[in-house]
Amino acid sequence: MVGDAASSAAEPARPRDKRRDRPEVSILYLVKQLELAVRSALDQVTSLAGLTALQYTALTALQRHPGITAAQLARNSFVRAQSMAEMLSPLIQRGLVDRRRNPHDGRHYLLYLTAEGQNVIDALGPAVQNIERLMVSELSAAEAKSLRRHLDSCRRALTSPHP
Repeated sequence: MVGDAASSAAEPARPRDKRRDRPEVSILYLVKQLELAVRSALDQVTSLAGLTALQYTALTALQRHPGITAAQLARNSFVRAQSMAEMLSPLIQRGLVDRRRNPHDGRHYLLYLTAEGQNVIDALGPAVQNIERLMVSELSAAEAKSLRRHLDSCRRALTSPHP
C-alpha cells in the first residue's frame, strides 16, 4: 500500500477536462446553429431550381395558405413585408405565383401558387425531405416525433399573445 501512495504521488497531474469547465450551450444558440445548417442545406437544394430557400419557403406557405395577401405571406415565410415584395416579382415573372385582385376588396391582391409553382415544390420535395431525414437520423422515430412536438410547443409559446 505504501508503494501505491508513493507511485501515485510521482505521477504527473492529469489535465483538467476543459469541457466540464465550460458553461452549457444555450438552447437559443443551438436553435440558431440548426437554423443556419438547415438554411445552408436548403439553399443548396433550392438553387438547383433557381430559387433561394426563402423563395421556396414562400411557395410552400402559399401551398398551405392559398389566396393570402403579400403581408400575410411575409409573416408565414418569416420575412419582412418589404423583403417579400422583392421576392415576389421573380416568382410571378417565372409563373410560379399568380397575383389576383381580391374580389371583396379591389385595393388588395391575393396570391396563389400556380401549377408550375406546384411542380417546382414537387420536384424539390424528395431532396427537402432528405434534409429532414438526415437532420433526425441520429434520433429514434419516437424521439423525432417528440422533437417535432416540443419545437411546435416552443413556437406557440413565443407567438401566442401574452398578458
